[in-house]
Amino acid sequence: MIRKLLLYVFFLLCLFKMHAQVEQSKFAIGFNYGFGSEFNNKDYTFTNHFYKLQLYYRLKETKHFQYEILVQPEVNFGSHQLLNFYFVKPEEPDYINKRAEYTQLKNVHEYVLNIGFLVRKPIGKSCSFYVLGSIGPMINDKETERMSEGLAFADVLAIGFSAKIQRLRFDIRPNIRHVSNAGLGNSNAGYNTKNIEMGISYSL
Repeated sequence: MIRKLLLYVFFLLCLFKMHAQVEQSKFAIGFNYGFGSEFNNKDYTFTNHFYKLQLYYRLKETKHFQYEILVQPEVNFGSHQLLNFYFVKPEEPDYINKRAEYTQLKNVHEYVLNIGFLVRKPIGKSCSFYVLGSIGPMINDKETERMSEGLAFADVLAIGFSAKIQRLRFDIRPNIRHVSNAGLGNSNAGYNTKNIEMGISYSL
């Protein structure tokens, strides 16, 4: 009888320890959806929507702030059209045909792996504001007058608001995004967009 009781107590202690370890987990996983468009200009149009997997790791926590690393695999679906065909200059080879091609509406797919650093300011027990900066490589599948096909980079600066319910965290995150290829291709004007994304994450 005593052995059974001790075994039962030991089992309960193990459960409590496992529960405490889970509560203190530094990892979270989530999913975001967002959409946006270019800043108003006369040269081109660009609208987009995207899906992101969110992998969070809490590096450090102080009295007032939390510091996190965020890994974001992303698929971005864009729609682009050149409006000002004079953007393609006569010095470019075959510029007449390029003007005709680039002024057509194009679908652009981007496959991105962004790495971000996030600083979070908790507000009460369940809410927080944060600032996020991220950068990462991407593959662009369509050549346009603004950017060559192939390897490029995406830079994002965002602010966000989170509300937490137990292990679930709900996010809204406006951001500014710049995409270019750092001179690796012939065209490197890139795209600049304003976006908003919403998501949910789960603390592991």
